[in-house]
Amino acid sequence: MIAGELKNRIDSLWEIFWTGGLTNPLDVIEQMTYLMFIHDLDESDNTHAKESAMLGLPYESIFSKEVKIGERTIEGSQLKWSVFRDYPADRMYSVMQEMVFPFIKNLHANKDSAYSKYMDDAIFKLPTPLMLSKIVDAMDELYAQMEKLKDSDARGDVYEYLLSKLATAGVNGQFRTPRHIIKMMVELMAPKADDVICDPSCGTAGFLVESGEYLRTYKKEEIFYNKEKKNHFMNHMFHGFDMDRTMLRIGAMNMMTHGVESPVIEYRDSLSDQNPDHEQYSLILANPPFKGSLDYDIVSADLLKVCKTKKTELLFLALFVRMLKIGGRCACIVPDGVLFGASTAHKAIRKEIIENQRLEAVISMPSGVFKPYAGVSTAILIFTKTNHGGTDEVWFYDMQADGFSLDDKRSEIAENDIPDIIARFKNIEEEADRERTEKSFMVPKQEIIDNGYDLSINKYKKVEYIPVEYPPTEEILDEIERLNAEINKETALLRELLGK
Repeated sequence: MIAGELKNRIDSLWEIFWTGGLTNPLDVIEQMTYLMFIHDLDESDNTHAKESAMLGLPYESIFSKEVKIGERTIEGSQLKWSVFRDYPADRMYSVMQEMVFPFIKNLHANKDSAYSKYMDDAIFKLPTPLMLSKIVDAMDELYAQMEKLKDSDARGDVYEYLLSKLATAGVNGQFRTPRHIIKMMVELMAPKADDVICDPSCGTAGFLVESGEYLRTYKKEEIFYNKEKKNHFMNHMFHGFDMDRTMLRIGAMNMMTHGVESPVIEYRDSLSDQNPDHEQYSLILANPPFKGSLDYDIVSADLLKVCKTKKTELLFLALFVRMLKIGGRCACIVPDGVLFGASTAHKAIRKEIIENQRLEAVISMPSGVFKPYAGVSTAILIFTKTNHGGTDEVWFYDMQADGFSLDDKRSEIAENDIPDIIARFKNIEEEADRERTEKSFMVPKQEIIDNGYDLSINKYKKVEYIPVEYPPTEEILDEIERLNAEINKETALLRELLGK
């Protein structure tokens, strides 16, 4: 977690952007992403040069003697962060605008830079030389502070803290699933070292980042002491798709600041024929768009065969089934309407997951989880792709608290069901005997079928009514008369004191 001096430096840096006129948090993070990329490009080039020198190997810097920018040929060294940061503000601004940004936009052909393919449509938006100069100085101080901490996670934590500021940005908050909910879902699914993980609507890549952090914590020796598995982790494990190029850039940087060298983060309309993936992934973690509506002609035909609908939340469920390998697992967030909707399409997708796949769990979340941006009630579905059924019993959990107040403020509170959810799910064999008045319980498949494949927890949960005994009516009336007499007595005393 970010705290103390590091947090203060980020907040100060953020304030420079805002006071300089860049007030859209998404723009701020995008510009900081570019600047971090430019800084890291210099740093990684220096590291590669030192490593090559130690090994006696030749190395050609990407900042080679002369670099062609459009029709101009310039000295490459002035594109390095460590060089232009010492220029006067006006010169630094012109170098950044006319040389550095065109340079990074054309780096995609350079195999040495994993960052470059996400920067080919970068736009420089800082309005003044003075603002750029202040930001460069502040970023140097930020990097120096991170270096002092000697903490390998500091870079990732800094970027996560920046992304958390999207949650203060009104409609931009839609891009972020709450971090503690992501972490819970990852822990429930417990990624493995050989998994191929995908989020088809990845946004800032929160699910992919958290999966990587989980693997670093629990599978460190298995992955990082094995050359083949480390290569898989760095280059082939993580796949994310989105239709917003700003989100792709931010998501890619988020992954790379968390130590994944070359994630597969791509521009793609996941629901269209543009997405060819069939049985590619062993784990899908996602919070797909709610309440979207698409035209039939832009939706992949094989998804419409599963459920003919324009609703994105239903189409994404059909997509997850298609994209998973046999034996692949999925944990996804859906609006409550998916669980009980009575339309043909709603029933068709629930039937597909229950009858043809193996539905394992439905975790009902309170409506305040996504506040202040949406009050919709949501649930987490967990299932495994089998293509031949396997649903026997479904585990239901009624989450009532997630560690934060369920109003617009979302203040931290003591009540939190998340540790209990993880503990019970990991010991699901012990859940069979629980009563339906408890927070969690099992429901047989046949009962769900008999209820029209309804997956809403209220359909199966039993409410325990405890009778409340009240005093007899005469006793209540006597108490009212006594209170009235006392009020009259005090009123008369007050009038006497006031001399009225």
